[in-house]
Amino acid sequence: MRLLVGLGLLATIVIQIADRVVHNAFDPWEYFSYFTIETSLFNIVVLVVGGVMALRLARDTTLYTTVRMATLTYAIVTAAVYNLLLRGAPSPGFQGLSWPNEIVHVWVPIIIVLDWLLSPGRPALRWRTLWVVVTYPIAWAVYTFVRAAASGGTIYPYPFLNPANGGWGSVIGYIVGLTAFLVGLGALAVGYGRGRSRAAERARLRA
Repeated sequence: MRLLVGLGLLATIVIQIADRVVHNAFDPWEYFSYFTIETSLFNIVVLVVGGVMALRLARDTTLYTTVRMATLTYAIVTAAVYNLLLRGAPSPGFQGLSWPNEIVHVWVPIIIVLDWLLSPGRPALRWRTLWVVVTYPIAWAVYTFVRAAASGGTIYPYPFLNPANGGWGSVIGYIVGLTAFLVGLGALAVGYGRGRSRAAERARLRA
């Protein structure tokens, strides 16, 4: 399943890029600056590597599980932000195909969540791995505001990050809220994994 979804997501991104290229609307700097696109690339790697790993190993490695936990939180946040804040909002510029948005913002996050909840062979993570969750979003936010400053304050990937739409207080509120949401999701994921590990150990001892 991981291999199929990972390769399907790769095909979706390629088709979306091709659609923009055909219509002379592909700006790599803009396209690859979106949190959704960057985390989708992460998802492709994590899913494909995880699929290959599942064919070769009985258990995932701790490093892989830590990265997977982080990308799980990004997928959920991507789905939540799109469906609660951005769905139906007017989007300037090229519109393009609509179905790739549904794939990356709805269906892939659902599958990633189900994979975390149901797949076996996952080691329990320590609570200190939660710091990994915020590393990429912080780097992405810094890049986003540096890019916006370089453009004269006109280029923001999402309207809720533009201080012109509600002031810096609103922007900071969104950033703090999303960061807390990410860490909370990571804590739930780690706690769930640790609970499953304890349950498996108890079942092994009873056997």
